[in-house]
Formats: sequence, structure tokens, C-alpha cells
Amino acid sequence: MKYFKSLVFCFLVIPAFTISAQIHQLKEISLFEDKLQIKVPIGFEVMSEELLKIKYPLSRRPTLAYSNEKGNINVAFNLTPSPANQELIKTYKNTFVKTFKSFYPSAEWKDQGIRNVNGQHVGYLELITPAADTNIYNLIFFTNLNDKLLLCTFNCSEEILSEWKSTAAEIMNSLNVKK
Repeated sequence: MKYFKSLVFCFLVIPAFTISAQIHQLKEISLFEDKLQIKVPIGFEVMSEELLKIKYPLSRRPTLAYSNEKGNINVAFNLTPSPANQELIKTYKNTFVKTFKSFYPSAEWKDQGIRNVNGQHVGYLELITPAADTNIYNLIFFTNLNDKLLLCTFNCSEEILSEWKSTAAEIMNSLNVKK
């Protein structure tokens, strides 16, 4: 349980400050030895090790993160050591909801649940959490990959949420785990 609490904070230390007026076209990428296909915004690049170290504490650092040029909008992936299968997704969702409600009682919950994405049960949490100088929109979604828990997040500031919300949903809905 302690490990889960650390995981839920993995992707929340993301400052976001600017607004982009571009249309958010996506490109498909393959990750984790081609076992996962997912779309990310065109123009997003793999976050440098230096920026990862600044944005994420060591215990909460994702396996991989993509970000825009300014580093204020991110799509991050963490293949955790936690065991997972399709039957455990509901349990993980319930645990994550309880943990977030405990650590962020002032969070504004938008949605949470489990949906079928390309034949795979995917749990998700959608909420706005407070940060030092702004509120952060978080779309956290998760499933199993290679019998481990895969956590994925999309983060941006609340100020640009209306511009990025449909893109975040499209990213989650593009998740495709290869068997």
C-alpha cells in the first residue's frame, strides 16, 4: 500500500504555465519493446534525464515521459513492479481513488471508472489537484502490461484544460496493448 501511495504522486509535480493555440495532432509511438502502442502529440519529445530529475523525485520518476518544448504539458508512462492483470484493474482503481481523496481532499474530481480500450480494461481517474502556483489537470489511466501495472498520465494546467481535454481523452483511447 505504501508503494501505491508513492505511485499516485508520480506524475503530479508538473508545472504548467502557457497556452498553445495549435491543433493537437497526434502520432503513434511504440513503447516497452513494442508491447504498447499509444498516441502522443506531434512535437512532443522524450523528456531529458535532467528535466525528469527536476520534475520528479527519484522514488516517483516515470519510466518515460514526453513533453512539449516548454515542458509544461506532459504524457508520462511508468511500468511499475506491481503485479497486475485485467481482474486487478478495479482493485487498483478503488485504491487510487481512496489514496487521492486522502492526499488531495480539495481535489476537484471530474470522473473515474473503468472502460474498455482496444479490448483492454483501463482504469482512469480524472481530477484537478492544487500545485504551488496553479491547479493541475490530471488524467491518470492504467492497465496491465507484461503482468505489471502500467500507469500513464496526461498533465496540464487548469488554465489550458479546455484546449487539451479532448486530446488527453484521445491519447487514453489510443492505448493498445499487444499480447
